[in-house]
Amino acid sequence: MRVSKPFTGAAIAAALLTTTACMTDPVTGERELATRTAIGAAAGAIAGYFAGDLIGGRRDRTERIVGAGIGAIAGGAVGNYMDRQERELRERTAGTGVDVVRQGDEIILNMPSAITFAFDRYDIQPQFRTTLDQVAQTLSAYPSTYIDVYGHTDSVGTDAYNMTLSQNRAQSVASYLTTRGVASARMATQGFGESQPVASNDTEQGRAANRRVEIRIVPIEATNM
Repeated sequence: MRVSKPFTGAAIAAALLTTTACMTDPVTGERELATRTAIGAAAGAIAGYFAGDLIGGRRDRTERIVGAGIGAIAGGAVGNYMDRQERELRERTAGTGVDVVRQGDEIILNMPSAITFAFDRYDIQPQFRTTLDQVAQTLSAYPSTYIDVYGHTDSVGTDAYNMTLSQNRAQSVASYLTTRGVASARMATQGFGESQPVASNDTEQGRAANRRVEIRIVPIEATNM
């Protein structure tokens, strides 16, 4: 028997955004209403911020990043660096089902599990690997960023099971990116289980939206090294 669970702050934020959200496409320059999936991705990003700083904190990553020879971005160049990366990600993922959401100087890629994983599994579906290859190429071309990979599930199943599934899905994506040349020193993973829904778990459409993986891309600024 499925039990409905209360929305978190992320779900409330998603509901508020549905009536007013819009975005500017960096490829065309046109301003348009955000899609429902994009709104969900934005809400997921907000939820990620509620969890605090980068997974493990910036300070804990510095040694690994310096050891890997990854440079930082000077403060004045951050915006342009992320603009170019966002544009390329949008071009490479167009039509794939991946939503690219910009939050200040950060970029969030929202990847619904319908295109990444089969139901109740965490091995990446073969047809999605080409898309992840495109994402990996862009991430490799713009190495001066931290990368957090977040896993989420719907409310079907126990809390403990969903937590493990979400962690495994996040790790699967991060591991795949590593095999495609993205430095592991830049990445960290975290599973949130069912704790951060972006839609109601009372409908199949809502549950499908909640089963997702997000990649959060954060600039490595010289002032934070």
